[in-house]
Amino acid sequence: MNPILFIVFLPLLAAIVGGLGNRALGNTVVKSITTGALFLSCALSWPIFLKFIGGSAEASVTPVLQWVHSGGLEFDWALRVDTLTAVMLVVITTVSALVHLYSWGYMDEDPDQPRFFAYLSLFTFAMLMLVTADNLVQMFFGWEGVGLASYLLIGFWFKKPSANAAAIKAFVVNRVGDLGFMMGIFGTFLVFGTVSIPEILHAAPGMAGSTIGFLGHRFDTMTVLCILLFIGAMGKSAQLGLHTWLPDAMEGPTPVSALIHAATMVTAGVFMVCRLSPMFHASPAASSFVTFIGAATCIFAATVGTTQTDIKRVIAYSTCSQLGYMFFAAGVGAYGAAMFHLVTHAFFKALLFLGAGSVIHAMHHEQDMRYYGGLRKQIPWTFAAMTAGTLAITGVGIAGIFGFAGFYSKDAILEAAFASGTEMGRFAWALGVFAALLTSFYSWRLVFLTFFGKPRWDQSEHIQHAVHDAHGHDSHAHDDHAHDDHTHANHAHGDGTAGYHPHESPISMMIPLGVLSLGAVLAGYVFAPHFVGLEGATEFWKGAVVVDTHLIEAAEHIGAWSLAPTIVMLTGLFIAWYSYIRNPGFPAAFVDQFGVLYRFLLNKWYFDELYDVLFVRPAFWLGRQFWKIGDIGIIDRFGPNGAAWVVAQGSRAATKLQSGYLYSYALVMLVGLVGAVSWVIAR
Repeated sequence: MNPILFIVFLPLLAAIVGGLGNRALGNTVVKSITTGALFLSCALSWPIFLKFIGGSAEASVTPVLQWVHSGGLEFDWALRVDTLTAVMLVVITTVSALVHLYSWGYMDEDPDQPRFFAYLSLFTFAMLMLVTADNLVQMFFGWEGVGLASYLLIGFWFKKPSANAAAIKAFVVNRVGDLGFMMGIFGTFLVFGTVSIPEILHAAPGMAGSTIGFLGHRFDTMTVLCILLFIGAMGKSAQLGLHTWLPDAMEGPTPVSALIHAATMVTAGVFMVCRLSPMFHASPAASSFVTFIGAATCIFAATVGTTQTDIKRVIAYSTCSQLGYMFFAAGVGAYGAAMFHLVTHAFFKALLFLGAGSVIHAMHHEQDMRYYGGLRKQIPWTFAAMTAGTLAITGVGIAGIFGFAGFYSKDAILEAAFASGTEMGRFAWALGVFAALLTSFYSWRLVFLTFFGKPRWDQSEHIQHAVHDAHGHDSHAHDDHAHDDHTHANHAHGDGTAGYHPHESPISMMIPLGVLSLGAVLAGYVFAPHFVGLEGATEFWKGAVVVDTHLIEAAEHIGAWSLAPTIVMLTGLFIAWYSYIRNPGFPAAFVDQFGVLYRFLLNKWYFDELYDVLFVRPAFWLGRQFWKIGDIGIIDRFGPNGAAWVVAQGSRAATKLQSGYLYSYALVMLVGLVGAVSWVIAR
């Protein structure tokens, strides 16, 4: 049997068994089944990818079943495997398998582990269905499936109001993007008469220059279709405007953040744009729009990331920023570079998120970096892993010798943007270089605040709870004073440890960190010639994405401009070192001097507040009008409540006739008889 069937459907089978078996099977059995299924899928995926790397594989389509045959709309359920799919298969199954294993330790004390592992496996199946889609409807099925799984996992701890709110926010914001995606699919079927991806991509270049009626005007056909499809990608991949859900999604368990909101689901938009690259390549206007949104997101998220104190939110905004890089790479035509950064980013961002989870685990669920410090001696393996991830994301390396993963992929994107020669490309390059400086700053800021300096654990309420519980104190009594001034704690524990000793995570959490560290260190060096090399890219991609060899060649000859990413990386590192190691008082002085700018960035450019005024409050007001006036005042009043009132009044009148006296009943009967006879005579 074709291994692709096992790769895709094993996670679904594991999700069904784990979800229905749940507590009847027990934690260990469910975890073993789901994790084993994912590792088997991963083991089957790598040989397929390596065959494409070696050049011995060809694209194939595996039919599963007939789906819809209705008039001119015909499509079947089939699994397409080409180079692009093979790349996504190894990313999804590898990260998902490692996250399943990591969750053995991280979720060990959670009472709902079977449900959690079933949700993880369900997500993996939906993501695999998305990337193996042979038609747009099947892609949309996977698209909505990962949205459902994201909703379920963000709100996994459903007893937390903040988790429920974050899950609903993610679901609603993505529905906005999905409306654009659906309209793009409808328009594509209208124009091409098919939803088959190969047929659409074959015909796309021939549609260049044609127009289509939209909103009462005539527009370029491919521009309209591509922008509508890209709106879907903006929602799923948290691009500027539809980005507000991603930071709030950190309410879910940390393994969820690593798998869905850093490595796989959020890259679905990038995958979709690259899969449909011939369509976008046929529309310079749509490509410029993608470039602009990607560059704007890149710089927006990087600026916000510099002010966040929650360790997971820093990495979340970093994800948002890195996705911007991928999109503006696709916008300038460097689809191979976009996919290359998707792969390297999956490794080092999953590593950073799982490393952050290890820190949070060690610090008794404290997520505020201001209460960390000095942890490199307490949790040295986590420190080593997060340092590897930071070296990768900041792009440390020496050209021609060796570099960490991000050094190859991010530099390839920036070089392609500069070499594109367009105004939008140069604009994206300038913002991308500045974002690289900010990325270096906030990434090293995270490392320095967490692992260096004096311990500040005694100021953490979470740690105080842990210490009190460990000494047998009544934690509920302590809750009444949880928000007291920390001065007493500082004096009581002058060594800064508050009697608490952070510990390294269990082996099930450390193995994934080790494997991902290898990816963060070596993935760029090993795969660069195939993904973005002048000689290897065309042979590797084999038409799965558009490969512009002229752009690749131009990117290799931009001269000294290629040093810009390295220079800004070192600048960001120096600023972070000076601010948090050499002169720790500098950040406070900066905030005092530039308080307005700091508050603007800390409040995320006030997007949430703006959307609250423009959309949330009017929507709630309109909902209240429909509820109070329409539903209660009209429908209930004149409908069920009105009918009940008429019946009640009628019953009250009837009770007056039920006197219990025989002569009253005789009188009624006589009146009725007279009325009946009178009616007959009148007829």
